[in-house]
Amino acid sequence: MNPSAPTGRRVLVSGASRGLGRAVARAFAAQGDRVAVHYNSRREEAQRTLDALAGSGHVLVGGDVSDAVGAAGVAEEAFAGLGGIDVLVNNAAVNLRHPLPETPYDEWAALWQAHVSVNLLATANLSHLAARRMIDQGSGGRIVNIGSRGAFRGEPDHPAYGATKAAVHALGQSLAVSLAPYGIAVASVAPGFFDTERVAHRLEGAEGAAIREQSPFGRVASADEIAEAVRWLASPAAEWASGTVLDLNGASHLRT
Repeated sequence: MNPSAPTGRRVLVSGASRGLGRAVARAFAAQGDRVAVHYNSRREEAQRTLDALAGSGHVLVGGDVSDAVGAAGVAEEAFAGLGGIDVLVNNAAVNLRHPLPETPYDEWAALWQAHVSVNLLATANLSHLAARRMIDQGSGGRIVNIGSRGAFRGEPDHPAYGATKAAVHALGQSLAVSLAPYGIAVASVAPGFFDTERVAHRLEGAEGAAIREQSPFGRVASADEIAEAVRWLASPAAEWASGTVLDLNGASHLRT
């Protein structure tokens, strides 16, 4: 990837109908990149994301990435619409509450399968599809995975989420080593709590106060702050950050 040409790239963002995915799509479009906005079931919200993007040449791509065939369909439609791929952002995820003492076994097993299918396998499959296309293009590329602080601190009410995000971090580091000879850098971000439509209700009242108190800054992040870090990790200047798992939690959880 030419460091002198930071814009005009072709970017696929999975799970971009709202929230962080929407913010990431906006960040890339604002610097002149063309974005494939992926959605599974929220087509109207994804269309609003697409319509609000700066620039032109963006495309809307629907499909279920939790299934290997569905992921391949999403990737091929995105590649066709953009004319190739330079950046993949693996953002699609599920995060459903399932504390072990309260969760019946059948529900527990089903929720673990859902988390593995979307959070881990979709990330692995889209990464394969994008990386193979980048290799064939011969111009390098970037893959940025959305991980989580929960991979490090434990998630008692969301154990499958924490476990699959830890796996996403490990996957990204394995791919960073594997794909470096092809000029493809791979990195992950590990956000703490950040404000989106999906979790806005949790920031109200006593629960919201407790969440904000997790950080010494006394607040949570915005989706735009996380998106800016993703944008940088995908930039031509960030090749030497390949293999990184970047903490973005406002000093709410420190690790060595």
